[in-house]
Amino acid sequence: MSRLSLRGRLRWMIIAVLVAVLLPLGLYSYHRALKETRELLDGRLAQSARTLDVLIRHSGLDALRKPEQGTLVVPILGREAEEQLMHTRTYEAEVGYQVFDMHNRMRLATANLAQLPLPPTPVSKFENYFFDGYGWRVFTLVDDVNNVVIRVGERDDSRRDINHALWLDLGLPQLFGLPLLALLVGWAVRRGLRPLERLRQALASRAPGSRQPIQLTHAPQELQPVVDALNTQLERLEDALERERRFSADVAHELRTPLASTMIHLDGAMAAPLPPDAQAALTSAQSGLARLARRIEQLLALARLEAGAAAGQRGEIDLIAVAMNVIDELAPLLGESGVEFDFAAHDDSLKVYGYEAALAALLRNLIENAMHHVPLGGQVQLIMQRTQGTTVIEVIDNGPGIPPERRASVFARFHRESSGGDGYGLGLSIVQRAAQLHNASIELLDAPAGSGLRVRVAIPGATS
Repeated sequence: MSRLSLRGRLRWMIIAVLVAVLLPLGLYSYHRALKETRELLDGRLAQSARTLDVLIRHSGLDALRKPEQGTLVVPILGREAEEQLMHTRTYEAEVGYQVFDMHNRMRLATANLAQLPLPPTPVSKFENYFFDGYGWRVFTLVDDVNNVVIRVGERDDSRRDINHALWLDLGLPQLFGLPLLALLVGWAVRRGLRPLERLRQALASRAPGSRQPIQLTHAPQELQPVVDALNTQLERLEDALERERRFSADVAHELRTPLASTMIHLDGAMAAPLPPDAQAALTSAQSGLARLARRIEQLLALARLEAGAAAGQRGEIDLIAVAMNVIDELAPLLGESGVEFDFAAHDDSLKVYGYEAALAALLRNLIENAMHHVPLGGQVQLIMQRTQGTTVIEVIDNGPGIPPERRASVFARFHRESSGGDGYGLGLSIVQRAAQLHNASIELLDAPAGSGLRVRVAIPGATS
């Protein structure tokens, strides 16, 4: 499961809080509105019954006092006729009333309630009935002074229409408002986190080795301490890298000079006539010092690469020119080794964006490793070409190669594939680190001829 960004976490947390607060409030408001509506509608029924009672009391309706007079039925328009006549819906068919005399005989009623019977013992109260295919809410008013019973009713579907209207009024704003609110929250969070994006851009565009502090204009108060702490840490890091560079330079000076002096003395001693045993010992010492000198050069190169200082500033590099300089540097070693070396480039110029010293260290170690693992009279090839915007470097030898199951481990520091020679102790570690500085990939493959090793380095983003 992928981790959410800080922006996503804030957005969803705010939306979750809003939903957790607004939905219960909406439900509470809805139920509260339903209760108030029921009470209001019940109050309207009771008020209608009492109004009708007052009208009967003061008008003195004779029909209620003449037993021979039948029930007076008030006609009710149907919904279609109502809408046709009134051009609107008046809900006339959904309300009605009844009036009974002292003998519980119906004297006055609307057509829609004329067939609703009166309970044997009427009591003033609210009741629910199912009549003529509809549910009714009925209020009964018993007037003992006027000796009448008045019943006023309202159909349940009329009340449901009002409840649905309430649900739409309360629900639709949340239904459409929450997605809009989510979009506005996302916009607000994105805008609020814009200083973090500016900080990221400032860090990404910072040049290696720069001591210029990061400056954010109008930085929020909460972010300013972070910027100050970053500037402090970057300053300390640059100080540490500077000490590393100075240490590397001091070690190079302190070790190279005595080694060179010792090699000169050994050459002079070997030139003089010596017993065979002494001559063999001096030859062995000279070989050991040569290996030590190479190992020191590798350690220094690796230290510089780890400190990020070997290459200095990134820039456009002509890889073929770097390769020619490395070959000139290794020319004496190539001549003495008896190895046949071949360099092929498919272009006159291969430009890449990177660190010149790191690329030189990569090429030098690839060629030296290949030379030390081919037999006398063996062959080493350096091939450079550009393929679909990627610069490819291949170093091929006809040595014993490396078994496929061991190729993943040869990049470990001080790993040696064989006991003879210098092995792959540091060379490929330096190659790997230099490749990492250029986002390059490294592959160890079989040589095309069948025996030997082919090291393939692909550097993306070649320039024209």
